Amino acid sequence: MKHDYKFLSEKNHNNRSLFRPGKIHLLLVAAIVGGLAVSSSMMSGKADANKAAVVKQDIIKQAPVESKQVAPSRLIENIPLPVDKQVNSLLLPLPAETKQSSLQWTTVKVKPGSSLAQIFSKLKLSAADLHNIIRINKDTAKLKRVLPGQSLRFQINTQGQLEQLVYQIDAANSLHVKKAGTGFIADTASKTLDTRTAHASARIDSSLFVAGQNAGLSDNMTMQLANIFGWDIDFALDIRKGDHFTVIYEEVFMDGRKVRDGEILAAEFHNRGNTYRAIRYTNKNGHSQYYSPEGMSMRKAFLRSPVSFSRISSRFSLGRKHPILNKIRAHKGVDYAASRGTPIKATGDGRIVYKGVKGGYGRTIVIKHGTAYNTLYAHMKSYNRKSRVGKKVKQGQVIGYIGSSGLATGPHLHYEFRVNGVHRNPLTVRLPKASPLPKKYRDDFSQKANTLVSQLNLITNNTLAMLQ
Repeated sequence: MKHDYKFLSEKNHNNRSLFRPGKIHLLLVAAIVGGLAVSSSMMSGKADANKAAVVKQDIIKQAPVESKQVAPSRLIENIPLPVDKQVNSLLLPLPAETKQSSLQWTTVKVKPGSSLAQIFSKLKLSAADLHNIIRINKDTAKLKRVLPGQSLRFQINTQGQLEQLVYQIDAANSLHVKKAGTGFIADTASKTLDTRTAHASARIDSSLFVAGQNAGLSDNMTMQLANIFGWDIDFALDIRKGDHFTVIYEEVFMDGRKVRDGEILAAEFHNRGNTYRAIRYTNKNGHSQYYSPEGMSMRKAFLRSPVSFSRISSRFSLGRKHPILNKIRAHKGVDYAASRGTPIKATGDGRIVYKGVKGGYGRTIVIKHGTAYNTLYAHMKSYNRKSRVGKKVKQGQVIGYIGSSGLATGPHLHYEFRVNGVHRNPLTVRLPKASPLPKKYRDDFSQKANTLVSQLNLITNNTLAMLQ
């Protein structure tokens, strides 16, 4: 007790007189008397106290606690706590998932040339985590090839560790990666897409793109239309005022909102008195291609033009005066004038047999197509980095970019077409056709084609009646 007196005397140095021996005895006597009185009171009111305790418990169980909007992550447990413990419970440390769920998200838009490894490094995230995530399944493996313009969302905890990653694959599908223990789990969330059929018609007064825009088509859809007929129509040379087209196509919606264009199902193009029709057909193997209503492939072995929507600045001629050498010199190709850097496409499947500077041609690529055909592309600004001698190329693949290397007065492409080593006019040469639709698909194709052709006829006739 001496220790207690000392402690109390240190804490109450202003009231030391209270702890003198004489007064201590008086205090003890008073405490004993008071205690007996309290004990007597408690015994006499024991029944009432028990009854009061029951009432108090009922109040605790039945009285509604004031409701507040609390996020689920803030709830500590579902079991209600006694009233006298509720205040103290708010001071308890929150579970780990509660802290994590309150973390903010960081959105990163993929820039050209960026990779997910670079993004992880910039955010100071673990390269080991990235390696483990990519190896989870085939969906997470897509993270190896993130594309410019795509978005990724990261949730990072206070220790700088990744908690969640969301990758928007496309408008309908998103990849969700979440930390689980020492590793990660992943799943793909998909929304239902609604495909609707639409149609449009237009007459060309100035350009194909303007006509397409007036008809409500996106530039992407207009490009699809040009690509379908690109083997038969040179859109840099052949388009005339008064040409007209009709297209039946798909639009893709999600939650009632259009998210993208679908495929062209059927199209008709009237050009310089000729009518071209194309029907999209998908076989049982899922391979899609465009055919004429008779089942002949719209695809030819060669495109008419290696450059989309450019201007022909010089035609094939055996007696042209060279603009730089100032003398008569055969021009055994076609020149396509376009802005510097415009993509140049291989006009047919083949193999690159030459790449380099070739005299007055400047930077040049020569492609061999089978045994009879060769094409030459000259005056390039630069090559596609994938273009190498001996490498196979596909029709429409970009092999380089327009420039003015060699003997050139301005940026343009010089294009040559040779058959068995002899120069032919690329604009008029008869191009070999691709294989027709296999016989085993003819009946199915004819049934679908007849329906689409009837729709094309109806839409075209109504449009022409309105335009007259």
